[in-house]
Amino acid sequence: MTLTGSPPDWSAVDVAVPRRPGRLPGVDMAGFRQLAPVHVDIAMVAHPSVTLFVDLSEGSGIVHDSDGGRARGSTVAGLVPGPLRLGGRAAGRIECLQIRLSPPLAVAVLGTSAGLTGAVVSLEDVWGRDAERTEDRLRAAGTWDERFAIAADAIGRRLDVRRSPDPEVAAVWQLMLTGRGRMGVDSLAGEVGWSRKRLWSRFRSQIGLAPKHAARLVRFDHAAHLLAAGHPAARVAAVSGYADQAHLHREVKAFTGATPTAVAAAPWLAIDGIAWPAERAPAGPP
Repeated sequence: MTLTGSPPDWSAVDVAVPRRPGRLPGVDMAGFRQLAPVHVDIAMVAHPSVTLFVDLSEGSGIVHDSDGGRARGSTVAGLVPGPLRLGGRAAGRIECLQIRLSPPLAVAVLGTSAGLTGAVVSLEDVWGRDAERTEDRLRAAGTWDERFAIAADAIGRRLDVRRSPDPEVAAVWQLMLTGRGRMGVDSLAGEVGWSRKRLWSRFRSQIGLAPKHAARLVRFDHAAHLLAAGHPAARVAAVSGYADQAHLHREVKAFTGATPTAVAAAPWLAIDGIAWPAERAPAGPP
């Protein structure tokens, strides 16, 4: 993934976030609106969530480029989707509602049959005809608060607790987040009273990633935000649990195809503290 191109001028982008926490834990939303009819080309950076991009733009709308090809309109990006770019030109305004689902919640909402790990697919492929109906309701809404409520309702209606992962799998995911991806698989298994083999099998089948790979993604996310906050790569490697700076370089390359220097300048990370305030602890080494 090349972290270059024509990133948006964030000073010209209206970023909206819900004013109060949502009813469903594990759901985070942000709205983006750029009124000027400009061309946008921005690389997305891997994040430990399943992400819905709901295209509400006027004109030709948003284009997503990934290893799987090019798609236009609303899209779902699974965990570790590989190189992914978001771009397009709108005749009037570029507008997008981004929804992040924690992997355990994504399973309950989308089902394991969605096969979203490593994939980028259209929202219609996942939600069927309900995708267009939801988009129409979102376009007709007068405020972002109304849109957030409509989106939360749509997610809530698709939530099926019978598809939820095992409580132990959900607990392990939370432990990964709390530990910023630095807990070993044996320790994680011990925390929930499972064997390493059982944890690997259940986590892999329900979340779509092996526990070690999932922990690597969480650790990378923490390191990427430290890099974006301006901390030196050597210091980021040390406090994020990497063996050395070369190890950090390899992991960043594996998740993004870019160097730590390029990730530090990634425009998408630059807006995270505004768009996702509930997710971001103060960025800085402990």
